[in-house]
Amino acid sequence: MDIVLLTTVIASLFLLIGAAEPLAARLRLPFSVILAALGILIGAGALFFLRTDLTDALNPVAEAILALPIRSNVFLYVFLPTLLFQVTLGINLRRMLDDWVPILMLAVVAVVVATLSVGYALAWASALPLAVCLLVGAIVSTTDPSAVVGIFRSISAPRRLARIIEGESLLNDAAAIALFGLFMGFVMLGMPDPSLGDALARFPLLIAGGVLTGWLAARIAVRLMAMFARYELAQISVSVALPYLAFIIAEQSVGASGVIAVVTAGMTLNLIGPGRLPPASWSNLREVWDLLAHWAGAFIFILAALLIPRLLEEVRIGDFALIGVVILAALAARVVILFGLLPLLTAIRLSPVVERPYRVAILWGGLRGAVTLALALAVTESVRVPVEVKRLVAILATGFTLFTLIVQGTTLRWIIRQLGLDRLSPIDQALSNQVVAVALQTVREDVARTTENYELTRDIVRSEAKRFGERLDGAVKVAEENAEIHDRDRITLGLIALAGAERDAIIARIRDRTMSASLAEQVLSDADRLIEGARTGGRLGYQRAARVSVGYGRAFRMAVRLHNRLRLSRPLGRMTADRFDLLLSQRLILRDLHGFIDGRIRRIHGRRVADLLHELLARRAEAVDTALEGLRLQYPGYAEELERRFIRRTALRLEEREYDAMREDGLIGAELHNALMQDIARRRAGLDARPRLDLAVEKAELVRCFPLFDDLDGKARKRLTRALVTRYVNAGDVLIRKDSQPRSVFFIASGAVEAESAGQVLRLGRGEMFGQMAVLMQKRRRAEVRAIAPSTLLVLDEARFRRLLRRSPAVQAAVLESARKRGIAPETLFPEGLTAA
Repeated sequence: MDIVLLTTVIASLFLLIGAAEPLAARLRLPFSVILAALGILIGAGALFFLRTDLTDALNPVAEAILALPIRSNVFLYVFLPTLLFQVTLGINLRRMLDDWVPILMLAVVAVVVATLSVGYALAWASALPLAVCLLVGAIVSTTDPSAVVGIFRSISAPRRLARIIEGESLLNDAAAIALFGLFMGFVMLGMPDPSLGDALARFPLLIAGGVLTGWLAARIAVRLMAMFARYELAQISVSVALPYLAFIIAEQSVGASGVIAVVTAGMTLNLIGPGRLPPASWSNLREVWDLLAHWAGAFIFILAALLIPRLLEEVRIGDFALIGVVILAALAARVVILFGLLPLLTAIRLSPVVERPYRVAILWGGLRGAVTLALALAVTESVRVPVEVKRLVAILATGFTLFTLIVQGTTLRWIIRQLGLDRLSPIDQALSNQVVAVALQTVREDVARTTENYELTRDIVRSEAKRFGERLDGAVKVAEENAEIHDRDRITLGLIALAGAERDAIIARIRDRTMSASLAEQVLSDADRLIEGARTGGRLGYQRAARVSVGYGRAFRMAVRLHNRLRLSRPLGRMTADRFDLLLSQRLILRDLHGFIDGRIRRIHGRRVADLLHELLARRAEAVDTALEGLRLQYPGYAEELERRFIRRTALRLEEREYDAMREDGLIGAELHNALMQDIARRRAGLDARPRLDLAVEKAELVRCFPLFDDLDGKARKRLTRALVTRYVNAGDVLIRKDSQPRSVFFIASGAVEAESAGQVLRLGRGEMFGQMAVLMQKRRRAEVRAIAPSTLLVLDEARFRRLLRRSPAVQAAVLESARKRGIAPETLFPEGLTAA
């Protein structure tokens, strides 16, 4: 093909892609539907002009279009890795991991159910072998959620819902392509009725090999990118190579799923990339990938649509009945997942509540697109597949794709409108009216000051003030006529706004580089969790999310067990250092949020709501201070080092701003400015390295801080330090259950606990112990003890506690004092006269 003609065709396609987006917005149709329509028109037009006798002038263009190298391998090896990799870079993985159960169930189970539903329905309705029917089921089981996710975002649907749909789509491509490969192999081998068990038995190898390949490739790529720290374009180039190499190695060398490898590589880079790359480089890298994915997604749709006229050339009347069977079976499978499995997951608290209107929208928004057409094209290209099978697979997959695009895609917004998902709730409408009234009042005050400063003509000022005043009066009247918003709803809306302001403050600190880049994603995830918690659960949901942000997660507890039992300290050291950094950042941000409450929320929701938000914020700050104090106790001096690093980072940012201002004012030249910026970059790189946290001082420091152990000599204290086991607990965790068998005594290093017995509540704090009475009296526990703050405990088993008691008069005295308060006789505790020791 002539290179000039080929370049012209490709450039024209870029032009069409550029025009398709505003056209889709104007017609209020999904972008993918517009691209598919354009591709079908171009493909049909090329066939028409090539075969018509009306004119031969457009034959070269038609031949160039039909001769484009559109092969299944182009879709799978060029475009698909780009799309999958970009999605993994853009998604909030830490928040997605919170919902990994529903995502995995919906992705894998939905694909299997759709494959079986379509396969067996088609086998019942036609004479095709079961292997071919299951192959068609695998081809049409993958969904493209871009349309429904885009609409959900435009109507402010719950973020968690959109995230689950995105996660499902990300993984169901992998599951569908893996199933496609299995059944394609059976068809090419001529096995008409394959065993589903044999097919699924290969799944673990495909997945495990893909995961390992993607993870290794990403780790190597991150190491290379860290070596090229000063060369941003080099880092971006390495990231572009990563998904393609991971896909090829997994498919061609390992024999695993290339899609799984790409997804794993993207997830790995998403998790560790922000901590290894400068924030500006990471931001630019994601912007480049957004652009690449936009082009790849558009090209894969428009090129696949070009094939549709050719794929449908041999359609017969009887084929329409089979297309109908595929449509009904696929929709039935989707109904089972959305109205059967999803409510079940919600009932057992593994998935958020998805309201029925949203489930209907997801059902109708399950469009099929380029991946389905690419897999169908792969079947038509195989020389080992019978001709009739090629024809039917192409027609069924193409017909089903056209139905989803033309029928479902064009009516999706109408369905959304009929379901009422595009309308504000009464609360949001009432709030909107109040916000407009408050904003216009502020604008009027600012405009009045502006006109005074510029000394504008009085008549003009008076006329415009009157006009603006009329608008303000109308807004106030509408706000007053609306139904009153209850305080509970005002609190919820205020908490959502407060969490949003916290997120904005975090983003500002990340941009200013005063916050550690390695913690950026985690801190933003905590802020998103606060927003979702407030939106779905009001005050209680916000408080639950706040407790999670300062609590000890499962990964931290696992790291503690590794440290205590296997002496593997690296994971615990890294997580503890992250926790220090996280708590310090939270403390600084929470203090700034009080100004947002007074400046914004008070004007919209009133003094009472603002005072309550101040109180909730103060409780969060107290919980953060308690958790931070516990860490300070264990690792003296480390928090101070982090605070010094924060001050130095802030000073560098201020210094950078001053140099930028001088450059803009012409006080310094470009050469001097560049030299100063290089010096700041060098000093900032030194601050990016976090100070080392020494875990070896942990228990020794904790034991030294306990007055109970002051009378122990050095040797006895060392033995005690080795015997004690560190335990981290969250607020609300039950430490001792009533009627349980006593086996251990607990010492509170930081935090606080609450003991409840016979209707009485006793609170214990730092430096105190509990659990000793039941151990000494050899009776079952009479109290239930739970943590009321994130706490660090030192646990000693019964035998070692008795030995400690014999050696330490201070511990004996503490036990006796505790017994006296509870009215327990000393001889009950020490029948052998231990107090005299």
